[in-house]
This record gives sequence, structure tokens and C-alpha cells, in this order.
Amino acid sequence: MLPPQFTSLPPLSLYIHIPWCIRKCPYCDFNSHEGSVQEREYINALMSDLESELPNFWGRTIHTVFFGGGTPSLFSAEAIGEIVAGVRARTRLSPQAEITLEANPGTFEAQKFADYKSVGINRLSIGIQSFNDAHLKALGRVHDSSEARRAIEIGLSTIGNVNLDVMFALPASHTGGAPQSMDECARDVETALSFNTPHLSFYQLTMEPNTVFAKKPPPLPDHDLASDMQTRVEEMIEAAGYVHYETSGYAKPGRECQHNLNYWKFGDYVGIGAGAHAKLSMPGGLGNSEAEPPRIVRTERVKQPREYMQRAANGDAVFERRVVTRNDVGFEFMLNALRLTDGFAIREFEERTGFAISLVSKALDECERKGFLKRDHQRVTPTEHGRRFLNQALAVFLD
Repeated sequence: MLPPQFTSLPPLSLYIHIPWCIRKCPYCDFNSHEGSVQEREYINALMSDLESELPNFWGRTIHTVFFGGGTPSLFSAEAIGEIVAGVRARTRLSPQAEITLEANPGTFEAQKFADYKSVGINRLSIGIQSFNDAHLKALGRVHDSSEARRAIEIGLSTIGNVNLDVMFALPASHTGGAPQSMDECARDVETALSFNTPHLSFYQLTMEPNTVFAKKPPPLPDHDLASDMQTRVEEMIEAAGYVHYETSGYAKPGRECQHNLNYWKFGDYVGIGAGAHAKLSMPGGLGNSEAEPPRIVRTERVKQPREYMQRAANGDAVFERRVVTRNDVGFEFMLNALRLTDGFAIREFEERTGFAISLVSKALDECERKGFLKRDHQRVTPTEHGRRFLNQALAVFLD
């Protein structure tokens, strides 16, 4: 099979990782660290990191920016503003760019979030998780339900464009209580819907490797109940007028998260900050040789904040760099695209991977036979069965 050929480059996003948090949650497998926030040194490191990456995307427009963590809202509005200004000074950032900041309800102050808006933040993603105090305690969250409600009110009044992150199938505490019931799950959905935010993210709690919960699992709802909760969540949110456009994403019509959509559509993204990941499509001829072939390159920054800051200052913050091979690109594309309720156009696969759809034709045949997806000559769409059993569908592309 011929090497990849990109007919056009995909849209480009920027992810900025802020690694600090007040307390590490026992279910969290993200690169987050308890400790003192070091704004000045970290901002300098981010800008050095961005400058070292510029040659790989020079001239391309950045359409979305996402501050993730950790807890980015631990940074002052002045610090976030300096980072946004630094990005604007060094890159071609779209004037209409969606710029999202993740926030913890325990860090909300009305003036602080009004100031975030003034420096360019135009979307908030608030980590609510639950409105039930017992379950928040079991999850190790630092906020309670009243703080969650207050955070949403402040977010809506200051910035307006707000997403709520909420979990279901929640555990009991090791010290007592019971796992989440169906009624408790439904009350969380009802409470979230009552705020009428433009976007909701509802997802099942999972036991991720290398977390406290993985080492000492708490009591959880059984598998059948968790599955029934998922169905109830979907029915309630869709009945309220939200579009279920992605595995865990629900939006008012036209209010989808553009940053996440770019991920799911196998777009490109620069990633700076400790542990940040990136994916860039290289059209070829970018290195020392004009004959350098087109390729997709993934990178990961070093994870420890102190080491990251030291290495970024020297222009060497990358921990791992790899080229996505012909054998891997089909799976990596499907890992993202099959999360979307509407699936993907065949031309999108060919544009984003550089390969003809025939690269994955056998796997598509098997998935169709197993009822995971349906397709025609223009589009591939996951079925409800395929969305519910996404991991089984993806395993076909691994094989």
C-alpha cells in the first residue's frame, strides 16, 4: 500500500495542561499533583515549550484552546490571561476561538471568573461529579453540593457558556453508606438539567489502573444497574432537548464542544504542559530532507512538573515521540470517530489518515456483521449496540 498522502491538513487545536490540584481524587488517572502552584515559572515553561513546537505547525490557525488539569482554576486570572496573550503573540489564534477552562467548584469566586472572561476565557467546564454530598465524599471531592450549585450559578452569570461534568454508578464510601441507587442517579440528572446549561458531560465512573480506587476498589452498583443507569441518563437528557452527539457528550443544538469534536474527528492538536499529549499531521518535506514523507506524529511531554519546567526551559520537554504507523492508524482513527453518534464520512477517514478506506475494509465488514455499525458508500455510523459496546467494536480494528 502506498504511503499516506494528505489532501488537506485537519483543523488545529491547542491543549494546555495545568498539573496542580488541591487534592488528588482516588479515581483520577490524569497527570495531577498536589502541591504549591508555581505560576511564574510554569508560564515561562509553557511559552518556551510552545516556541519549541512552533516549527511543526507554523502558519496554521488554532481554532480552539483548552486549559485542562489538574485544576486550571487554581491559576489566577492574571496568569491565565498572560498565557492566552502569549499564545496570541506566538501563533495564529482565531479571533473566534473557543477557549475553555476546566474549573473545580471549590475554587469559584465571582470576581475571579468575571476576570477570566475579560482575559479571553469564553467557556467553562465545571467538575461537578454529583450533587449528593455522601457520594462527593466517597469520590474524595473537595466541594459539597451547595458549592457545586453556587459554582454553576457563578459560571452562568459570568461566562454563560458552561459544561457540567457529572458521573453515574458512584461508589459507597469505604467507611459506610451504599452505592448510588437509580433514584439518586435520576436526581443528579434532574438537578443538572435544572440549570439549563448549553452542554452536559455524563459518564460512568470507571476503575482506572494506577489509582487509589484500582488498588482498593470501593463498593459499586452492579453491572446491570450501572447499565440501566446509563439508559436512564440518556433518556432523561435527550427528553430535555439535548443532542447526544458523543459517547458522554450532550449539547443544546449547535452548542457542541468544538475542542472535543476536533479530537473525535481525528483533528490535530498541539499539547503543552506537564504530561500533555499532541497529534500533528506533517505534510512532508518539513525536516532536513525535502523528500521527507507525510506522516502523523504523536508526542507526550514529561509528567513531573518540576522536571517539565526544567526541560521546557531548554526546549526539550518531550518525553516520547512516535510516528503513527499504517498498522495503527485505522484503530487510532476509530478510537475517536466511533464515539460520535453520527459516525464519520468516508472522505474524512481518507483526508485525516492519508489512506484509502480499503485499509480497514475487513474490520468494517466484521463490525457490520456483528451489528456494531452500519455504512453505505458515503458514511460509517455506529449503531446503538456499537455505542454501548464500543470497546468490543474497537478490538476488531486492533486485530
